[in-house]
Amino acid sequence: MSTELELAFRLDTQLTEVMRLRVQSLQQRGQKRQEGERLLQANEVVYRLDFVKQSLQFSHWTVQLAQPGRLVITATSQLWTPDLTNLMTRQLLEPAGVFWREPPNAPNAPIQCYDADATEFGERIAELAMVRKVMYFLFEFAEGCSPETIDCSINFHVDK
Repeated sequence: MSTELELAFRLDTQLTEVMRLRVQSLQQRGQKRQEGERLLQANEVVYRLDFVKQSLQFSHWTVQLAQPGRLVITATSQLWTPDLTNLMTRQLLEPAGVFWREPPNAPNAPIQCYDADATEFGERIAELAMVRKVMYFLFEFAEGCSPETIDCSINFHVDK
């Protein structure tokens, strides 16, 4: 028998600020990023997921966009330790979760996504939950989407 567990993505303002300061520091000193380094873009924010259980099976995504827009969620691998190293491109996992809501001509339009990619992405997160207690994600906001207009969580089955 299994139960459902919903884990909400939480904004990590401290890590986002540290990554923004890295970009600012490079710009002020006129330096380039390290080879392979992934700098945080202006429309990206860092979120985290804290796993309260380790043995999970992906069930589904719960994504709400209050207005039309596009949200791209990219996971970081278990090899990235933000307190020790800069984020490198090779530490980003694929596929990303891409969710969007069409423009206002359809106000009650459902949230859309690339189903196969979203499912594979959820399954990879469940696999990584076995070895991680915390996982970090880059949320990219586009086309009218912002941190204030989203609510995002991921649902798992937990075996009893």
